Amino acid sequence: MKRRLMTVAAAVPVAAAAYLPVSASADTFHTVNGPAQSQAQKGGNSGSSLSCTSFKVSAPDGAVVESVSTAQVAAGPYLVPGPAPLGGYTVPDVPAHCEVTVGLTHPGGGDHAKVQVWLPDAGWNGRFLAVGGAAYQAGDLGAVATQVKAGYAVATTDAGVSNGLDVSWALKADGSLNQTLLENFSSRSVHEMSVVAKQVIATGYRHAASYSYFNGCSTGGRQGYMEAQQYPTDFDGINADAPGINWDQFEVATLWPQVVMNEAKTYPTACEFDAFNAAAIKSCDKLDGLVDGLISDPGKCDFDPRRLVGTTVVCDGKQVTITAADAAVVRKIWDGPRDTNGKRLWYGLPVGATFNYLAASQPDGNGGTVGSPFFVPSVWVSTFVKQDPAFNTANLTYAQYDRIFQQARAKFDAEIGTRDADLSAFRNAGGKLITWHGDSDQLIPTAGTIDYRQRVEARMGGSKKVDDFYRVFLAPGTAHCGLVGGSTVDDLSALTAWVEQGKAPAVLHATLTTADQKNVQRDLCRYPMVSHYTGGDPAKAGSFRCVSPSQWSKS
Repeated sequence: MKRRLMTVAAAVPVAAAAYLPVSASADTFHTVNGPAQSQAQKGGNSGSSLSCTSFKVSAPDGAVVESVSTAQVAAGPYLVPGPAPLGGYTVPDVPAHCEVTVGLTHPGGGDHAKVQVWLPDAGWNGRFLAVGGAAYQAGDLGAVATQVKAGYAVATTDAGVSNGLDVSWALKADGSLNQTLLENFSSRSVHEMSVVAKQVIATGYRHAASYSYFNGCSTGGRQGYMEAQQYPTDFDGINADAPGINWDQFEVATLWPQVVMNEAKTYPTACEFDAFNAAAIKSCDKLDGLVDGLISDPGKCDFDPRRLVGTTVVCDGKQVTITAADAAVVRKIWDGPRDTNGKRLWYGLPVGATFNYLAASQPDGNGGTVGSPFFVPSVWVSTFVKQDPAFNTANLTYAQYDRIFQQARAKFDAEIGTRDADLSAFRNAGGKLITWHGDSDQLIPTAGTIDYRQRVEARMGGSKKVDDFYRVFLAPGTAHCGLVGGSTVDDLSALTAWVEQGKAPAVLHATLTTADQKNVQRDLCRYPMVSHYTGGDPAKAGSFRCVSPSQWSKS
C-alpha cells in the first residue's frame, strides 16, 4: 500500500517539526514476532465480525485504567481535532468503525493519558497498526482515520500531553520538570498503547490480530526506535522514518544555524540561501550520471560556498551581492555544530536541504535583523534544558551553545536519547525495522540516522547481519517526511511483505519530486548503496540501478 509521506497537516511549516516519543510494561497479549508462524496459528482474519459493546481492559504494569468508553461511528468524513497545523483538517470517506477510548494514569503521577483504538466494522485485514506522533505530540488521529480506511485496526495515544505545539505540560508550577509526563512522552506511552490495543482488538473481533505494526515519521520515527530498543516484542514490524533519535543531541544541534548567524552578525535572506543550494545542486547533480535536480549522495558533494562570493542574485527585485560573510555562514551551517575547541558535536544541515526553517531571521524593529529559531529545538532548550520558557535562543554565543549542548546530553540522554545501538532483543524476537530518510531533510540531519545504523553494525556483527532485520533507505532530494512536493514511499507494504512472507526489501519504490517540481519514479537504495543513472527515461525507476559508492566513483 502506497502511503503519503505526511498527513495534510504537515503541509504547514510548523508541522515539519514532527518528532516524538513512547513506551511501558507487561503485555499478556504480546505478538509472537516473525513470519515463521502461520496466520491461523497467530489468529486473525479479514472475515471477523466486530462486537462494539463493552470492553474490559487490564492495565499495563505500573498504570491504572481510569475509564473505558465505546462509540459506534457511522461512515463519513472525519474532522481531526486540535489546532492547525496538526489538526483542523478533514479525512474524507472514513468507513464505519468502533472507537474505543481507554484512559490511563500512573499512581502518584497525576497524569491522564488517552489511548484510542479504531476497529473497522467490515473489511478488517487482520492486522494491528499503531501510529506515532509529530513535534511534541505523541499520536495522530488523522493517521488513525487514514489507516482505518486501509483496513487496519489502528491505535494511537496522546501520552497525557497536549497538542504538538504546546509544551506547557513540561514544567510543574514550581518550575521543576514533570517527570511523569516526560517519561510518558519519552519511553512509555506507545508500549502501554500496544498493550491496551491488543486487548481491545482481541475482544472486539474475538481473536488476536495476525500481526502488529508500528508506523511513524520524525517524532513517530523516534517512537518506533524506542519500541525496538526497550519493548522488542510489542511489534512484528516497525516503520520508523526520518527518526528523531539522538534527540537530546540533534535538537540542540538544529539551533546551530542561529548561533552561527548571531555570532557572525550576518543573516542571509532566504533568497541568498536558495542561491547557495541551487549552486550546490548544479555542481553535484551530475555525479549520479544524470542532471535531474536530485543529488543521490550529498556526502560526495564537495561544493564550496566560497565559490559564490562576489556573484549577484535578484531578491525581491533587488540585486544582492554574495559576501564572504554569507559564504562563511553557509559553510559553518553545512559543516555542523562544533565546540569551542573545534570538536564536532553533531551533524549539520544536509547540502540541498532548505535553510528556511533552521536559519530563518526577521527584522528586529530597529532597522536590523535578528534570528528566528525554529519552534521545536527552541522550546526544547528553553523549556526542557534551561527550564525557563522565556529563555531566548536567538542570541546564543558559541560558549553558551557549547555549555547547553553538554548540559542537554548529560541531563536527557538516558531518558529520551533513543540511541541504544543494541537491537539484539528485537532481532531475536523476529522483528523487522525499516527506516527511510530524505537526503534533503531540513529538520533532522540525515547523517544522524546513518551514524546510528553504523553503530548498530559495529555492535551487532556488521552490515550483512544487521540487514537481516534492519534496513535503511535514503531518498534523494527529499525533505523531512516528504514535506515538500508530492513524494511517496511504498514502505508499509514492503514491511508487511518482509514480516509475513520473508521478502526482505532490496529497494523501496517511491515517487520523488525534483528541484523543478517534477514527479519521477525511483527505487530508494538500501544503505550504503546509491542510485546511479544507466540510461533511458529519467522519470522511470528502471533507468537507475543501485551501486556501491565505490562503484559509482569509478563509473
